[in-house]
Amino acid sequence: MKIILRFICKLDAITKEMISKRNVDFLKKLEKNNDRDWFQANKEWYTEAHENSIELADKVLLELSKIDEIDNESGKKSLYRIYRDVRFSKDKSPYKTHWAMSFRRKGADRRGGYYIMIKPGQMMVGGGFYSPESKDLKLIRGHIAEEPQRLRKILGSKKFTDTFGELRGEQVKTAPKGYPKDHPAIDLLRYKSMYVFKEYSDKEAMDKDFHKGIIKTYKAIRPYFDYMSDILTHDLNGESLLK
Repeated sequence: MKIILRFICKLDAITKEMISKRNVDFLKKLEKNNDRDWFQANKEWYTEAHENSIELADKVLLELSKIDEIDNESGKKSLYRIYRDVRFSKDKSPYKTHWAMSFRRKGADRRGGYYIMIKPGQMMVGGGFYSPESKDLKLIRGHIAEEPQRLRKILGSKKFTDTFGELRGEQVKTAPKGYPKDHPAIDLLRYKSMYVFKEYSDKEAMDKDFHKGIIKTYKAIRPYFDYMSDILTHDLNGESLLK
């Protein structure tokens, strides 16, 4: 009997979903019932889904820490709260209908952040630079304008295009201040945010090895992060900005 029970436990560990169907179903129901009464009535379901999301964050943090220096203390602290700040929003829905988690690179010499969004029909893994400070954006554009081929080589690599397709982010409509519209790197200089992401199906996110796919995706981001870390820590003369 003990042998049978051990076998069942091992089989359960092998077949266990990374993101559980219960978690996905909770988010689907929440989207249709985004109000406090429903949420309170289903608080145990929320807690179960929350714990499942933390499990993913813990596994990703453990594996990511093997290939990069990460500043996060735990998977739990990597997960964003599900409660929305509605003070300045027209949308007064009290809850987010997705889970989001991020992982910060450690140290002033490492730039970029890793990101995961768990949302039914919109599972995304990626990272980058969301609305960088004006001084950082100015430095990024300065380096790109002087030597655009460094970035083009990374963005055009087979591994990058196979994983992400192309660079994403908000752009100015014509040209940023100080640059002509016909600048040879104007397609890159227009970016105000610069990030990438890979989409996964709900089925892929529920696979027991989903966290391994996430790490593979993060590895594909590294050349881009390494480039951005370099240009954000050096001025246009190549002098280090770190003290």
